[in-house]
Amino acid sequence: MNKRRKSNTGRQKRSSPADVSQDKGGQSQRKWYKVDLHLHTPASSDYEEPKTTYLEWLRTAAERDLDIVAITDHNTIAGVGAVRHEIEWLTRLESENRLTKEERERLTEWRELSERVLVLPGFEFTATLGFHILGIFPPDTPVRQLEHILLSLNVPVDKLDIGSTETGAATDVLTAYRLIHEAGGLAIAAHANATHGVAMRNFAFGGQTKIAYTQDPNLDALEVTDLDKRYRSTARFFNGSKSEYPRRMHCIQGSDAHRLVMNERNPKRLGIGERATELLMDGPTFEALAEVLRSTQFDRTR
Repeated sequence: MNKRRKSNTGRQKRSSPADVSQDKGGQSQRKWYKVDLHLHTPASSDYEEPKTTYLEWLRTAAERDLDIVAITDHNTIAGVGAVRHEIEWLTRLESENRLTKEERERLTEWRELSERVLVLPGFEFTATLGFHILGIFPPDTPVRQLEHILLSLNVPVDKLDIGSTETGAATDVLTAYRLIHEAGGLAIAAHANATHGVAMRNFAFGGQTKIAYTQDPNLDALEVTDLDKRYRSTARFFNGSKSEYPRRMHCIQGSDAHRLVMNERNPKRLGIGERATELLMDGPTFEALAEVLRSTQFDRTR
């Protein structure tokens, strides 16, 4: 989907001293990159703008100045497959000199946007008891491999392409973390403090279970919905200061967007990039992203 890395052509940002980490020789090493790792596409059955094209989706991500995004549809990678199919089809037509003017313009825009925004394939898996978990993978992970992971998580074959939040019995949370991790992905607890989150309040399951679900070594980060509340944020609860939660967790936020832009009549229905996270990284790559989330350098997340 994104085989080249980006030059950010046309939207270079000026970095202030606070935005760039430097080595002893004064050379820039790291900078803050803007990421949104929880985004849906029309492949999710509850997407609110089903007529949206995937090119419009990526164009919006670029307009929001996002450096990395992830496609995380419900229990499917159909959206990932649709993006790859369109690019591969247009590229094939180009090689055969069969592109129409409109198709050529579309392929050019796909390539330009792909240089600006790294798109990571993934999914939002519904585990037993209805808990949601994000699995996010390197950009060139084959579609068949991603489908195999979902099947290993017991997503029914007949639901693999419909983008439903319902999966039946599926797989328990801890096994899901492990399978995603073993497959080379990042396991992130989706909206952990809210509905369908592994740390949500007022849910009748034991404290030891909640500890396990938020402290498991195969879990890379917690996505929370109140990061902007600072001292009242869920992130403060997982800062390692509590004896029962000794592992400090990276807490990030994502838009969980089911539309391109916010619904003005319902501001809780966010659009792409409207609840993003900034990470201090060596570059806009999956490897750099994983390195930050698996580190103990918590000042590299904001």
